[in-house]
Formats: sequence, structure tokens, C-alpha cells
Amino acid sequence: MVAPLTGGPDEAGSRDTGDRPRTVGDRTAPTAAKPATAVGGTDRTRVRRLPDLAVHDRAALHAVLDAGRVAHLAVTDGGQPYALPVAYARDGERVLVHGSTGSRLFRHLAAGAPACLTVTLLDGLVLARSAFESSMNYRCAMVLGTLTALTGEAKAAALHRLSEHLLPGRWAKIRPPSARELAATLVLALPLDECSVKISAGPPDDPEDDLDRPVWAGVVPVVETYGTPQPDPRLRHDLPPPEW
Repeated sequence: MVAPLTGGPDEAGSRDTGDRPRTVGDRTAPTAAKPATAVGGTDRTRVRRLPDLAVHDRAALHAVLDAGRVAHLAVTDGGQPYALPVAYARDGERVLVHGSTGSRLFRHLAAGAPACLTVTLLDGLVLARSAFESSMNYRCAMVLGTLTALTGEAKAAALHRLSEHLLPGRWAKIRPPSARELAATLVLALPLDECSVKISAGPPDDPEDDLDRPVWAGVVPVVETYGTPQPDPRLRHDLPPPEW
């Protein structure tokens, strides 16, 4: 059986804002007694649309980031917004990304341009009895801030962390980056100082007067999995693929 790439939502939140809400982790709104870096603890990261889906538990933030592999990194350059799909890895209380030194937008980010990074995990399609109530189950995280370019040993360690998150166990077996390849690569770190998490799960929230409609309703889970490995035609050694 093929293992899923991403873990399922553990008691994830509900779209329901009525009499039967469900919770995830610590959904208590941040108070003045909590540190300013609490998840969802700033005006810019406070969830306004369906606030019951907001999760203020930092462990939930880590779990969402650890389950994903692709983020979208948004930045404005010359008045034009761009959203870059990037591979990433969480490293403690920061997110690591890498790109080419030839990339105009990566150089812009390295220079301190304000950025927004988002990760979304789709867990299911919610089939309701109406188009309006049909939805998705998801886990998502948003991180605001500025990125810092890493150099020297910190850069090498970050590339190792990225590799282990994206390709577990490969770093010890493959050729490490050459000096020329390192010079061509920008590695950036985004601190998890200002962020928010939103999680939705559960069945449709149909109103009572739609329940008698003769249409199937429920959740169709969406699971991302590894497929069957396809060897490189130029593979010169009889070796097994990774056991993921």
C-alpha cells in the first residue's frame, strides 16, 4: 500500500458557525498575556472570515508546514505582485526556501522586500446538497515577514535541511553541491514570527430545509501519495528505489 505524502487533519476544524462547532488544538483567541508572536496574534494575521476555523496552537502551525512540500511566496516588485511556487522546509521557527541567484524576484526577497508565504493542504471535497454549501476540507498556514539570505555553514546546513524534508535520506547518498553550484544558489530564511493557521474539516453544513433533497452528501477524501518509482533510463547500477 502506498503511504500518503501528507498526514490527515487530526480533529481539524469545522466550517460550522452554528450550534455544533468542532475544535482543533487551542482555538482560544490570543490575549494580551500571550507573546506578540502567538499564532494569529497580530492584526494582520487575525482570521476575520470564519474565525472559528483559526488555530492558535503553534504545534498546529508546525504540523501544517511539516506536511507540505510546496509553498507560494508572494512579493511585490515595481508595483506588480507575484506569487512564486517554491519548495520549502521548516527548520525550527523559520521556513527555508532556495532559488537561483539569477532570479530577479529572489534577489528582491534577499534585499528585504516584505513577503507572504502560504501553504495549503487539501484534505477533502465537501459535497453538500447545494452549490453554496459545497466546500473543501483543508489545512493552511500563512507567514508574513522579510527573508534573510544565508551564507557559509548556515547556508550549507539549510540546504541539507531542505533536502531531508523533500527527499528523506538522499543527502547522505548523493553528491553534495559544488562551490560553483553553491554560488549559483540563494538560500533564504523566513522567521515564523507573524503567522496564522486555518483548518476546516467535517461534513457539509446544510440547512435543515435542504436535508430532504435526494442527492448524496458527504466528504470525498483527497490523499496525496507516492507513485511507482520510474528508474532513469541511464541508471548504471542495479539499485532499489527509496523505500518511502
